[in-house]
Amino acid sequence: MNNLLAFSDILQISGVTAVIFSAFLIATLGYLLGKITIKGVNLGTAGVFLVAILAGVVFAIPALVEVDFLNNFYLLSDKEKIAELSLKYITDKQMLKVIGNSTSNMEVYGTIADIGLILFVTSVGFIAGPSFFKNLRANAKSYVTLGVIIILSGVLVAVVFALLPGIGAEYSIGVLSGALTSTPAFSAAKEVASDEALVALGHAVAYPFGVVGVVLFVQLMPKFLKTNREEEIAKMQSINTGAKKVEQEEKLFEIDEFGLAVFGVAVVLGLILGKLTLTISGLKFSLGSTGGPLIMALILGHFGRVGKISLKIPEKTLKVFREFGLVLFLIGAGVEGGVSLLEKINAGTFSGLTILWGFIAGVIMTIVPMVIGFIFAKKVLKLPLFNNLGSITGGMTSTPALGTLVQVSGTDDVAGAYASTYPVALVLIVIASNLVITLIG
Repeated sequence: MNNLLAFSDILQISGVTAVIFSAFLIATLGYLLGKITIKGVNLGTAGVFLVAILAGVVFAIPALVEVDFLNNFYLLSDKEKIAELSLKYITDKQMLKVIGNSTSNMEVYGTIADIGLILFVTSVGFIAGPSFFKNLRANAKSYVTLGVIIILSGVLVAVVFALLPGIGAEYSIGVLSGALTSTPAFSAAKEVASDEALVALGHAVAYPFGVVGVVLFVQLMPKFLKTNREEEIAKMQSINTGAKKVEQEEKLFEIDEFGLAVFGVAVVLGLILGKLTLTISGLKFSLGSTGGPLIMALILGHFGRVGKISLKIPEKTLKVFREFGLVLFLIGAGVEGGVSLLEKINAGTFSGLTILWGFIAGVIMTIVPMVIGFIFAKKVLKLPLFNNLGSITGGMTSTPALGTLVQVSGTDDVAGAYASTYPVALVLIVIASNLVITLIG
């Protein structure tokens, strides 16, 4: 027995190891939750997000620091709160270590979310690349128009909400960024806001439904309309001009069999592209770490080669990276969101009524743009269902919903509509966030 490790020693998981442990546990439980199907509808990968939010709430409970083993997972993003708790546990060095490490672990979750999002959008870019420019050339007006309609609808709801007594533009735009799950809009709003806490609260309150709402929408609409999947796929391929490129017979040089080197090139060049800043009437805009890799992957995926060097990546690699990236993003964003939400509630700075109003407004800001966009695309633009829903996911800047739509439709071709509408929505929501706070706030 002396040669065996004590069970308590085995459970001494801390630092990054604790983050990795909890991340894979969240993924496992999230997939199980996502498999629960009621009348043909399930959360799918978004189940990971809900479990991650719950984990974030649990990990931010202050009493957790007093429980052995569980204190290894304690998370706190507020440095002032860390100082306050440090005074409470000043006589216990272990507690001080746990409290001090919590902020760095929060940063690890943020990194996980960033890596996941980059993996996802780069994979989507390569998948959509071969048909993207033909599809865009054939349907550019529809995608641009739909992106404008979706963002404009959300912004108008946000303006109405901002004008209500005691709300204001900063809280309202925070809610809008959460309802559209738009990190760039959230960052842009914080830069011009006089009270960042209001923006952050609005984002945290609206974000969960912003993810789940769009995921459910793209599942429910085909069911409500009693869609014939094969017919809709045929319609989508028809409007996309049948856009898959003919494979080259010529033998090209492959750097590695899995396409990891080419994927890496797209990410590196994409991140550089995302750093370039464009100033429009005093407003700064950049594609960021999401838009940059997406655009670069679309370009490389379109050309497929440079001279004798192949830029193609095996389909299996892209599908694994797309799903794995989505899961990492949902874990990181969910945990961060849960921690942030509980911290803001515990701070007592905002009333329960303010939080409730924010949640209700977030639900409206998620549903209204989707419904208006869907009806406009169906009745006016005459887009086939899967093109319509793909554009909705792009216009709502909803990464998880695209993953769900791929499963619902049974084809990766929907990524083209997402990739066509997403950049338009990204630019507009960032500009709108700045303008609303500047003009109303």
